[in-house]
Amino acid sequence: MDRSPSTAHPPATLAPLATAWAALVALTLLGLALGAAFHGAAWLQPVVALLIWLKGMLVARRFIETAHAHPFIRGLVYAFVAFTPLALLGIAFFGSEFARWATL
Repeated sequence: MDRSPSTAHPPATLAPLATAWAALVALTLLGLALGAAFHGAAWLQPVVALLIWLKGMLVARRFIETAHAHPFIRGLVYAFVAFTPLALLGIAFFGSEFARWATL
């Protein structure tokens, strides 16, 4: 039996990625179900923003592997991940102000 690193238990090394992928699918389906069931509810925007942030952090940590990145790069990635949910909350609660600032 050859025990070289490339053939030593590939499923064990892929298990965290498969778990992360399953979590991403579950979070996506949860967001879809919440949107369908509670469309237009005022409390839904923060929940969706939280789901977006969780999915972004999961991708950053498991697939991009920010734990192994330089702290500056890690901070940039985390700031990028945080931008979308914060922008969603800003537009959800202050949409008319954002629209006024964006008009020419």
